[in-house]
Amino acid sequence: MMLKIKGNTFRSSLMACALALASTAALLPATPVHAQARALPDFTDLVDQVGPSVVNIRTIEKVAQGGGSGEPDEEMQEFFRRFFGQPMPGVPRQGPRPNRPQAPDEERPRGVGSGFILSSDGFVMTNAHVVDGASEVLVTLPDKREFKARIIGADKRTDVAVVKIDATGLPAVKVGDVSKLRVGEWVMAIGSPFGLENTVTAGIVSAKQRDTGDYLPFIQTDVAINPGNSGGPLINMRGEVVGINSQIYSRSGGFMGISFSIPIDEASRVADQLRTSGRVSRGRIGVQIDQVTKDVAESIGLGKAQGALVRGVESGSPGEKAGIEPGDIITKFDGKPIEKPSDLPRLVGNTKPGTKSSITVFRRGSLRDINVTIAEIEPDKPTKVAADRNEPAAKPAASAAAKSMGLALSDLTEAQKKELKLKGGVRIDAATDAAARAGLREGDVVLAVSNVEVANLKEFDAALAKADKSKPVSLLFRRGDWAQYALLRPAR
Repeated sequence: MMLKIKGNTFRSSLMACALALASTAALLPATPVHAQARALPDFTDLVDQVGPSVVNIRTIEKVAQGGGSGEPDEEMQEFFRRFFGQPMPGVPRQGPRPNRPQAPDEERPRGVGSGFILSSDGFVMTNAHVVDGASEVLVTLPDKREFKARIIGADKRTDVAVVKIDATGLPAVKVGDVSKLRVGEWVMAIGSPFGLENTVTAGIVSAKQRDTGDYLPFIQTDVAINPGNSGGPLINMRGEVVGINSQIYSRSGGFMGISFSIPIDEASRVADQLRTSGRVSRGRIGVQIDQVTKDVAESIGLGKAQGALVRGVESGSPGEKAGIEPGDIITKFDGKPIEKPSDLPRLVGNTKPGTKSSITVFRRGSLRDINVTIAEIEPDKPTKVAADRNEPAAKPAASAAAKSMGLALSDLTEAQKKELKLKGGVRIDAATDAAARAGLREGDVVLAVSNVEVANLKEFDAALAKADKSKPVSLLFRRGDWAQYALLRPAR
């Protein structure tokens, strides 16, 4: 049966239905507008969990005294002399000072930093720059107990230090897995910025593998880090330490939205060596490296820009003994790919000296494996600028093809070959036009043209004649002790 409703009766029925629906909706739980969005994190449990493991570090240094004469600071006097051209007001000109007995050194506060407990028996990790130059290190626990600490070891290259306090039963931190850390993930820091102990700040991971040092791929965050936070932990949402807060990018000296932390896996490797021997042993192969540009990679057949370009090989180094040559591009170390130059010193540095490792290099258009025995790192040797002062150079010469590239060349003399430790090559005596635009200059030595080695002018001309002139021509050349590539682009 069909029900017919007309006029006011129909409208009244609609209103009754609407009121009924509204009453029903009022009884249902409210659904927030942001139901699909993630709730903001709550850090309170993390602070309770990790806070007891974070310590405040104060350092003291001894300052030599000048005899207690009460004279103004010498640095302030020097400031007036240099910028105002006169002595500091109220200070008479000084004649020769009489000999005075040496006053005892005065102990002064040096700085404030942070740290965290590595083990329950009192080992604490912090930054090397926090304890550098300190005559005394004081560690204060969150329960206000204070201990004198002894420095077990500090490594300036990674800015990691380990100190020890005489205490047991301490709450140690949990170490996290940096490889699982994701960009955009929430993280927290606890430290003593400007001496304000137990300060908690939070933010997100802005980037990983940020290159700001030879041995460290930093974690970049927007967590507020300020002077005094150095050495404190960077903590993930699982309450695990993933980094040591170490540096900030700042033009004012304070936080500007960018901070850097040392990955905890890198720091732990250093800390283990410091605890074992008090020092860090690193591997070296004795090569100087640079980046491979996209243009060079394409011109020599490498494909994409990857690897580390060997610009120089130290005399007597493991690299030289193994046969690594300037101009080689190292693409792998022990099977691990070298995507960018900074990857190589990290991998080599983390290899135990005496280890036999395999290095894959790209040379003259092909890959080859070289075995090298890793040595222990040592201070850089001064480079030598090769020059021949005992034998006159050959007269400049060049083929028509070389001249079209703006090159005047000559064969190396025997003395030059001996000085440079080269078997061959051609010396650039003048560089104009395309050669000058490519960055070549007088004194450079060309070693290869389009992946073809050249020992003399005849071989240079032959290699250049075979090169495809429709594309940039790659030249491997040496300048002093350094090798690099140049791309010749003739004017059309």
